[in-house]
Amino acid sequence: MTDGDTVVDDSERAALLREVAEDVRGESSESEQIAAMLYRVSDLYDPDEETTPAEIYRNVRNILDIKERGGLPERD
Repeated sequence: MTDGDTVVDDSERAALLREVAEDVRGESSESEQIAAMLYRVSDLYDPDEETTPAEIYRNVRNILDIKERGGLPERD
């Protein structure tokens, strides 16, 4: 849980979100996208991560923007 920009340690919630992310992850780009978003949200509850809700929002927005553009460019 958060209180503004303050993160409250909830390791169990972080672990649950990461477990769900692993279950959701699959072969499709949509399942990879959802798993990535769940991992980012789980960082909010992980006491070892230093992140804010605003940073997570921007990261998830970036994930959605990349999906909308058709994915990341190919690396050489």
